[in-house]
Amino acid sequence: MNKAYLILQNKQVFEAQRFGAPGEVTAELVFTTGVVGYIETLTDPSYHGQMVVQTFPLIGNYGIIPDDFESPAPRLSAYIVRQWCDTPSNFRSEGTVDAFLKQNGIVGLHGLDTRALTRSIREHGVMNAAIRDALPQDLDGFCRQLAGARLSSDVYQVTCKAPYVINPTGSRHVVLWDFGFKGAMAKMLTARDCRLTVVPAGTSAQEILDLNPDGIFLSNGPGDPAEYTQIIQNIQKVMAARIPTFGICLGHQLLALSVGAKSIKLKYGHRGGNQPVRDLQTGRLYSTSQNHGYAIVPESLPEDAVMRFENANDHTCEGIDYQNMPAFSVQYHPEAYCGPRDTGYLFDRFFKMMGGNESCR
Repeated sequence: MNKAYLILQNKQVFEAQRFGAPGEVTAELVFTTGVVGYIETLTDPSYHGQMVVQTFPLIGNYGIIPDDFESPAPRLSAYIVRQWCDTPSNFRSEGTVDAFLKQNGIVGLHGLDTRALTRSIREHGVMNAAIRDALPQDLDGFCRQLAGARLSSDVYQVTCKAPYVINPTGSRHVVLWDFGFKGAMAKMLTARDCRLTVVPAGTSAQEILDLNPDGIFLSNGPGDPAEYTQIIQNIQKVMAARIPTFGICLGHQLLALSVGAKSIKLKYGHRGGNQPVRDLQTGRLYSTSQNHGYAIVPESLPEDAVMRFENANDHTCEGIDYQNMPAFSVQYHPEAYCGPRDTGYLFDRFFKMMGGNESCR
């Protein structure tokens, strides 16, 4: 059966055609505005447990390129596009989006009005949704249950199972705390001559300190940061050792929560490659890549944690400098390989904070 229905908790129904793997799925529905970079979207662990809608109408025209993967396999629950291309043209391509989704058991939908779907999410906020082969007889009752379903993304489902080392000859030793990190982050660090010890999300503070790192990197990842209380407590203990620390996305949020700040869920989040960010210290604007549904409340920051960057659209917190310890963090993704790369200099800042020389890059 090629036909399927996307049912939203607000009772909207979109008829669509299937591609990718068969199956029925219930998950949180979000959209991303990226024009390019669908391979990175498909393999970004931060999308764990979510249905992802691409606002750009044509997906798959340059195929699937394993060298561009952010992680070994997709973690999202379903993938929704207006149109997918079954004849990709790229000398690096090793297959189609359809085949990739089938291979990894990911349900796909196409042939629906993704513009109308995105407008609904913007109006009502991110919501639960279900993909079904047939409409339920009691749509109202089904949507009530859907709205009440507790769905979650989980760091512990996407983190590594055991520690491992990347670039063992690097001059600076960085512990990469893996909450579902993107491969581009490791590339940016190793390009600056860092030796990385990647550790699981559940690693204790003492285990990290025993590694005697020059720096600590807190990665991106999925889910509500406030739910990871044990990780937050471990970060708090590690920060007491005053080791240079850099956090991105979820790592940025967890670091802020460890000093007593609060987080909120955004109405529909920031996902895509065109988010404007202002440096409050210099006034400069940057175009950034983002993928998050939560934000730190600026008013909840302690006095020694200063908001450095803000989103130019909604003025939410996009970065924090910590004045009482060698640490800083950003909500956006300065490592985005599919662009933009305006803020890659932040990795240089981290390397210098560890006593490194930018010329080593």
